[in-house]
Amino acid sequence: MSAAASAEKFLQPPSDEDYTTQYRAPSAYTPLHTFQLPKADSRQYQQQYGDLYFLRLAKLKPAAEKVGREAWDGFSIAGEKARKVERVLDVRQGELCWVVGTIYMDLPMKPNILDDVAQDNFAAAPPPRLTYLDPSNPDAVEIMMEDESGRLRLTGSLLRATHLVTGVIIAALGTENSDGDFDIIDIKVPDFPIQSQRWERAPSDKTDEKLKRAENTTNSSKIAFVSGLGMTGSSGDTLPLELLTEYLLGYTGTDGEEDVSPTRISRLVIAGNSLGDVETVSTVVAKNAPKKYGYDASTYNASPIIQLDNFLSEILPTIPVTLMPGETDPANFSLPQQSIHRAMLPNSRAYCSDGQPGDKGVEPGWFDNVTNPWEGYVDGWRLWGCSGQNVDDVLRYLDFADEDGNLAAGNDGETRIRVMEAMLRWRCAVPTAPDTIWCYPFQTHDPFILQACPHLFFIGNQPEFKSVVVESEPPFRLNGQDSEMKDAQSTTRVRLVSIPKFYQTGELVLVDSETLEVEVVKFKTFGE
Repeated sequence: MSAAASAEKFLQPPSDEDYTTQYRAPSAYTPLHTFQLPKADSRQYQQQYGDLYFLRLAKLKPAAEKVGREAWDGFSIAGEKARKVERVLDVRQGELCWVVGTIYMDLPMKPNILDDVAQDNFAAAPPPRLTYLDPSNPDAVEIMMEDESGRLRLTGSLLRATHLVTGVIIAALGTENSDGDFDIIDIKVPDFPIQSQRWERAPSDKTDEKLKRAENTTNSSKIAFVSGLGMTGSSGDTLPLELLTEYLLGYTGTDGEEDVSPTRISRLVIAGNSLGDVETVSTVVAKNAPKKYGYDASTYNASPIIQLDNFLSEILPTIPVTLMPGETDPANFSLPQQSIHRAMLPNSRAYCSDGQPGDKGVEPGWFDNVTNPWEGYVDGWRLWGCSGQNVDDVLRYLDFADEDGNLAAGNDGETRIRVMEAMLRWRCAVPTAPDTIWCYPFQTHDPFILQACPHLFFIGNQPEFKSVVVESEPPFRLNGQDSEMKDAQSTTRVRLVSIPKFYQTGELVLVDSETLEVEVVKFKTFGE
């Protein structure tokens, strides 16, 4: 429809014209409760966090060894063949060898929770730092590799060209020098885990056969992603959220523009930070005044969560919603963040399932408030996403400063996409937990390890939108032959999506449910 024809229909009086009924595209949805913690009375915090690193090493060591063996089997320097050693302390001076271990980085400005507790500095989490590096002394960084036997300091020019952070499992080839340090020649990481085909679901999933048969239709549905709504309960939030609401409800759609029709959006995923920074109103209360039950307005402002509840309850009758918590939302601070309690959303909770998340036999509701991170299946694709804390923390380890020492160089979308790709190749999406990201002290497994490669890997609350498709590295050929590309059917491909903050950019990200192609819908007012 032309702009002139659209203008003629704008602000017209009510008419008796019968409009065609629009139907929302259906969505096949199966959440995986990977990050669901035990019930509150069963959670244990007495155990040591070091066990989490040993669990990670035990799980990823075979994959790192496989990659290292394919790369270095038969490799030699000056007639000396590289041999594998089992422990980092088995490295011998002057011998060419390779070993698998966990990276540990000692950085000058990295927070130390033991110091904070000993000095009683913080009753809550300390404020995040821009970087853990010292711009005035960039060389004050020690990189070590550790396993159950001990630690080995790493050195070499390759470390400057390779981005590593605490918690990453690597295979390292080199030799011990006269100082007792391991001089690195080459580094390998576990690379992508195995990726299943589309529609290969968890056994509990009941795939809608009609959706599966409609897989090749040209009018495919869209999965919508938004993050950083930043609701504060003030009038400044009203216009952008109203534009988003009207678009999702189909009020702003234009006849004939089928590729942008809101009816094709099958599900909305909100990737954290739905609430923004809230200012409380201080009140003076008499010392002997009677106790007031309910929330205290001097320490808590209910307006943002009320605004979020109203926003969700308005769109939920027409579209299913998956809600992840974020750093500024009313959920636990440590990862994995548990879902925002449904009692805080009285109007929206009517669309939740009857049971508790993770309970056997409980089907997900139309409104599914989930954990952060979260993974699940939407329209046959495996999705893995986080609200952004993992990428933000990894960037604090890396040196992206320019010549003037400006660390803002690491805030561009290209850098953050590279970090996301590195996480996939590390097979660990939150490698810096529990060192610099607070997390639950798991004892039996590490949920941050990628057990299967997702088809779509998304991170919320980023400065700008960015999306690329990455592929697994080709297999290595022995005896010095060139590597060969895998065939199209065996190549692992992952769509990476960096979702911007809505309150800053006004952008909604749409992912095609058949091709995983991405487009952006931007909401703005005149004069912006």
